Amino acid sequence: MSRNMEHQFSMLVREIRKEFVGNGPKEISTRFIGSWAVSEMRGNLTNIEKFMMNSIDGEKMVHEARTEFVKKIYKDKGVRQRFEELMGAHIVRIFSDIDIEADIAMTVFVFDKPLHSKE
Repeated sequence: MSRNMEHQFSMLVREIRKEFVGNGPKEISTRFIGSWAVSEMRGNLTNIEKFMMNSIDGEKMVHEARTEFVKKIYKDKGVRQRFEELMGAHIVRIFSDIDIEADIAMTVFVFDKPLHSKE
């Protein structure tokens, strides 16, 4: 799959995160591997979340809230449809996590077929 499609996928991830969270990641890169789209995002946390992380309880709250909120975003049928239309494949599963100390999030989108460029 072309770098252009990976870029388009990354921009869609950023757009959706911005739409639901209020800000998108500062850096994002996506790579396609077989039927997987792997997106790595840096600079995800808001200033309020960074402030909350000054305590152990705050770190735990930010991690749990971010993880659950992202899962909820990707359960939305309209959101999933936008990815499926771009890729011409159906999403089977989505895995997502964030390392709040490093401010790096990873999301793996698993599609029902290998990702090929649309001609």
